[in-house]
Amino acid sequence: MTNSTTSATLAAIQWIGESDGFLRLIDQTLLPTQCVTIDCRNVEMVWEAIKMLRVRGAPAIGIAAAYGVVLSLHDAGRHHSDSPSAAARTAADYLATSRPTAVNLFWALDRMRYLIAAHPQGQAGLAEKLLAEARAIHDDDRLMCRAIGRNGAELIRDGATIITHCNAGGLATAEYGTALSVMFTCQDQGKQLHVYADETRPLWQGARLTAWELTQRGIPTTVICDSMAAHVMQTRSVDAVIVGADRITARGDVANKIGTYALAVVAKHHGVPFYVAAHSSTFDLS
Repeated sequence: MTNSTTSATLAAIQWIGESDGFLRLIDQTLLPTQCVTIDCRNVEMVWEAIKMLRVRGAPAIGIAAAYGVVLSLHDAGRHHSDSPSAAARTAADYLATSRPTAVNLFWALDRMRYLIAAHPQGQAGLAEKLLAEARAIHDDDRLMCRAIGRNGAELIRDGATIITHCNAGGLATAEYGTALSVMFTCQDQGKQLHVYADETRPLWQGARLTAWELTQRGIPTTVICDSMAAHVMQTRSVDAVIVGADRITARGDVANKIGTYALAVVAKHHGVPFYVAAHSSTFDLS
């Protein structure tokens, strides 16, 4: 089921109801021309939404997958061949195949698996406990986004010009985002900014999503082709490049959307500070 909305403030991820409820997502493949929500009522719908980038961004994928495990118990109630705990374990394994590049996906599913393991017989109340854990994951993400914004805003002066790549805003997380959280917090503090958003080919996350989020907040934004970032740094006074991350290794290597490496090299050449804004859940210490 889908619902149309024109609200610029609608959360990208919402759980509607209690343990027998459903997951509501903004279909990001339709933005910015349409803001449509999808109601996911089973695990397969969540898997498809992650796989097809209807929900995207490493933190958002992890949150959606956690709620997907909760949805698996709806099916367990109808199909008696699986106990609730077995159904939840199977769902976690299935959801892990949806987007293997996002470490947050596995982090969130591991938290759900830990809880499932503590209830091997699927005792009464498992659905409520899983929902509480999924909501905790959601809330933790929200708090981390806010903290990233506060810390990052200390590095940005009033009147700054910033370049960003891909989309690391509220659409990719529980709320404010990671990279964009810095910009939103600066705005909340009364700082004036101008943001250059790389278009981010081939799926145009910068042009479609980042520009949409920033303009909804009233932050002056210019969309540039990916190869133009070097020219902007050469001819403009750019204060910082801020990006998100899909995965950060134990030694600090960052994996992010294609084009991030080139942007980092150009920033180093021009002496522009380059910042990666990410959650602790994005670190892969394995």
